[in-house]
Amino acid sequence: MATFRASDDHLNKPGALIAALPAVLGFVPEHSLTIVTVEDGQLSCVMRVDLSEELVDSLDHLAEVAAAAEPDGALAVIVDDDGMSCRACLEEHRCLVAALTTMLAARDVELLGAFVADRVEAGGQWLSLDGRPGWGRIEDPRSSPMAAAAVLGGRALHARRTDLEDVIATADPARTEALRAAMVLAEHDGDRRPRAAARRDVEHAVASARRLARGVPPADADLVRLAWGVTDTRVRDVLYALAVGPEAGAAEALWALLARTLPDPWRVEAIVQLAFSAYARGDGPLAGVSLEAALRSDEEHRMARMLDQALQTGMRPEQIRELAQTGHRLAKRMGVRLPPHPGGPRTRVG
Repeated sequence: MATFRASDDHLNKPGALIAALPAVLGFVPEHSLTIVTVEDGQLSCVMRVDLSEELVDSLDHLAEVAAAAEPDGALAVIVDDDGMSCRACLEEHRCLVAALTTMLAARDVELLGAFVADRVEAGGQWLSLDGRPGWGRIEDPRSSPMAAAAVLGGRALHARRTDLEDVIATADPARTEALRAAMVLAEHDGDRRPRAAARRDVEHAVASARRLARGVPPADADLVRLAWGVTDTRVRDVLYALAVGPEAGAAEALWALLARTLPDPWRVEAIVQLAFSAYARGDGPLAGVSLEAALRSDEEHRMARMLDQALQTGMRPEQIRELAQTGHRLAKRMGVRLPPHPGGPRTRVG
């Protein structure tokens, strides 16, 4: 699920609503059902699932998630390239919408509109599915105000969901396996280490992010140290603070690099750091993909589960950013000087 705000134009114009979906999701949806919630006359949260024969069995859960934030209503968009030319497909989609309407109504959420689109691109077509007459053309997603806002906010827009998944996919399997051997040989005592050792690992992570921002990637020895460092909960909790502030972009680039390079189980902590950073800056799609990967590797990971629950219930990024203040407090207690947090302690790495 992604959280966003959009104008009344998206609510009243299906062509504009559908054109805005790639900017909200971070990729162009294909063969999927998207549910968008409405609050105070504006679009608020969005979730997307693949179309499948089993989808009807998941509608109850989707309706529960959509209703979690108690929205005023919801909209549904089905993307199916055969959905407008195939009469049997249209009937299946209408049945799906009818079932979704019933399940949302059971949770006091009205389905305000439902549409099918053949493709999400300029010139694509949409058709109303909720019994009211309606047909039209889809506006150019690249010209959508939501797309402009996403780019200005530092979010990348991908052609497909798989392109988004590549942000964290293992890039060089041979190097990753070589790092696994190095990880096993390295010695680390985790939380049992002296506080000074944890402090040095935090400082090393900040320095590594800064070097990467200057075009200098970490050497293998640095990768091993970074990977073991975030297994120390003190280091991990402090580093969440980097998601907000002047080092946020550099830190996120480092976490993405570690996610693509480290072997399991060490890459999980990097992926969760990336998810936290993406969520904090409002990139729900990247946060969602990252959390899915993290929970596949470790379904009991406490922070991953907490962030996933927050994302599922539509918690705003500004609420997540407040958690970064905890990292600054922990850093101060540890004796680490971090870059300033907006509204928080004005400290710098020396």
